Amino acid sequence: MQTDDLLKQIEFIKEIDKLKYIQRRTKLFNSDRNENDAEHSWHLAMMAIILSKHSNVEIDVLKVVKMVLIHDIVEIDAGDTFIYDTTKNHTNTDEELLAAKRIFGLLPDEQGDELIAVWEEFEAGETAEAKFAKTMDRLEPLLQNASNNGGTWKEFDVDYQKVYDKKKVMQYGSTPIWNYAENLINESVEKGILKKENS
Repeated sequence: MQTDDLLKQIEFIKEIDKLKYIQRRTKLFNSDRNENDAEHSWHLAMMAIILSKHSNVEIDVLKVVKMVLIHDIVEIDAGDTFIYDTTKNHTNTDEELLAAKRIFGLLPDEQGDELIAVWEEFEAGETAEAKFAKTMDRLEPLLQNASNNGGTWKEFDVDYQKVYDKKKVMQYGSTPIWNYAENLINESVEKGILKKENS
């Protein structure tokens, strides 16, 4: 039984290597190279560890780390949906749930069920851990775009209101981080790297 579990776990480990090939729209800090999903997930995990004391409430940091490490694994099958996409919704889809069941289903049942539950908790965004994980997920690309002279905001003609509306969810995970982010958004408008409205 232990050998069977190990073989399933190795298959899962091989499968998630594909995350390294899923390109995101955002680029690395001060760079013109696109970030991939594995890099994004690693960065969020580090951010969750480093910034956890700024959570609005006490959180299980390990659970947050699990959430951010696995939240985009479904994109191996479903692909990355750009947060400012106007044709496809950036919320949990049937397609993503099928992907979660297939990929996490490679693991032994107990482990697979746990990771699907953690993924669903992140997607629902209702627990303290999910709220903080989503704060990390919204903060990283904001920092990247600010470092890249507007980055994807300029590239895809995204205005202030769209950015603000997508980022304000951060306040539910961390008021201090949201205050920082809101200031950064406003500074980006002042610097001319984020326009106040579409023209």
